[in-house]
Amino acid sequence: MGRLRILHETRYYYERPVSFGAQRLMLRPRDSHALRIVEASLRLFPPGDTRWSYDANGNCICIFQPNGKADAMRVASELVIDRYPAPLVPQRIENPDTLTPIVYSREDRATLEPFIAPVTDDPDAVLLRWLRGLASHKDEPALAFLLRVNDLIHKQFEYRARDEAGVQTPVETLRMRSGACRDLAWLMVEGLRRLGYAALFATGYIHSPNAKIRGAGATHAWCEVFLPDLGWLEFDPTNGLAESPDLIRVAATRTPGQALPVSGAILGDPGKSRLQVSVDVRLIDEIGHAA
Repeated sequence: MGRLRILHETRYYYERPVSFGAQRLMLRPRDSHALRIVEASLRLFPPGDTRWSYDANGNCICIFQPNGKADAMRVASELVIDRYPAPLVPQRIENPDTLTPIVYSREDRATLEPFIAPVTDDPDAVLLRWLRGLASHKDEPALAFLLRVNDLIHKQFEYRARDEAGVQTPVETLRMRSGACRDLAWLMVEGLRRLGYAALFATGYIHSPNAKIRGAGATHAWCEVFLPDLGWLEFDPTNGLAESPDLIRVAATRTPGQALPVSGAILGDPGKSRLQVSVDVRLIDEIGHAA
């Protein structure tokens, strides 16, 4: 358990001054039994008005309306959080619905249905053939299956940082056998949905206490899956992690496009533009008690 400081700065530079539409900022986690916000601040340029709300998935959203024209926009978030991890430990689950194939109760399924239905297409059955190779044996615990898939993606796919915007389709990631953290997470999300699991695209930050952690220095992405009796569990196929204290969740959404940290419109011709993003996550104190 520890106290972390997270500095996340996004800068846009334009060749010519522009006006700005409303900017949607997704930078603040929600307090929970696993995470407590101690301090939070935003430094914004150009100056403007802000208001806070929650999106349809309960994620914190800041709507920022810059005033006037400028040839740059800066969004700098600083967080100090206390992290209270609950590591995934082997446990015997008596509920038969936690075996594969997964079965959700009627009540849970009514809520989870949007997160079970796949979003992407697979016209040539590339994803389907890959999924058949992952087939679990009858009555394999669902948690064991998910850990196996998480580990397989981590070991069989090459991590490749990408500066380009957007997310590869699962089919593109399968064909290239590589991708950024968001690509590997999206592959796992959409693959599991086709097997009947409720899955979300999660985004946030990763604490990198050693050089083996991939995706540090930028925003990070992973997969969340809902299991009966266990709830939403985090799986990071980029690093082969599950329910890791190093994952700091900011938001979880049905699609990657809903999870952008900064999004919005500019008005006018900017000419050439440039984007610069930096993320720094570091431990600043140990915590010796639980929440």
